[in-house]
Amino acid sequence: MTDTAIPPADGATLKLAGDMTREAFWRETFPELTIRERLKGTFKIQSLGNEPAVLAAEKMKLEGYFQERDEELVDLAGRLSRAIERCVALNIPPVFMFLFDEAWAAFYRQHQLIAMFLGADYQVMPDFWVWHVDPKAGQAGWRPHRDKGRRALAADGSPLSLTMWVPLSDASPLNGCMYILPANRDPVYGTAEEGALQVDYQSIRALPGRPGDFFIWNQAVLHWGAQSSPFAEKPRMSMALEFQRGDIAPFNTPLLGAMPLLSFENRLRLVAKQILQYAHMYPLPPDMQALAERVLT
Repeated sequence: MTDTAIPPADGATLKLAGDMTREAFWRETFPELTIRERLKGTFKIQSLGNEPAVLAAEKMKLEGYFQERDEELVDLAGRLSRAIERCVALNIPPVFMFLFDEAWAAFYRQHQLIAMFLGADYQVMPDFWVWHVDPKAGQAGWRPHRDKGRRALAADGSPLSLTMWVPLSDASPLNGCMYILPANRDPVYGTAEEGALQVDYQSIRALPGRPGDFFIWNQAVLHWGAQSSPFAEKPRMSMALEFQRGDIAPFNTPLLGAMPLLSFENRLRLVAKQILQYAHMYPLPPDMQALAERVLT
């Protein structure tokens, strides 16, 4: 991500930060989204089918990731992307979208796939983010990294944890789509030397996507968000959530269960946790840092 000057907080910004702890503020400001309503009762989970599931498993084993599609995500992506644009206009970090059911629903839809890799007792980790990468501001996604590294692999190479990344707008090489180094093309993947990156540039793979697509990768693969081009027409909006097996020690706490229906207060605390734990990747204005610290005290 590019370094940008963080503007000082003014009176209006400080008042907004105070309002952001009230559930009523979010319901009034984003009336098209819901809090603890959409996820109640019978929740529709996507069934991928046997053949696509087998292919996804083969791709995960060889390359460490796969891409799939869920048409139900198109509507969710539209609702969330419009809300993110409103966040940007109000100087609200887009990660606050995880206060709403629609953000969680996009990931819960893939419950069967996550369980196929991590077991029925898998856990949602308290690790998520939402991006608005603006080409006109010279922004980029997160720099090259491995989410958890080789500790996220079992002895047989199978994943102990996964990241699911969802484009909410068209993601292209021009506006900063994801890039990945497939596991089978990474000479230090899963080894003690994984921090000393060795990249064959021809092996790097762009991951363009559009609303309705989703990507799942194991947390040892090297990946990053690209630097955007000023010639891109629209920002890249996306979000990600992480999962782990339920029969291993937590990578982060608190673990949340498989498809938790969290209260507004718990969602707010989780968002605050993200702001603080990812400050090294995505610095935010001081008033937002102060808000996060206040919520967690």
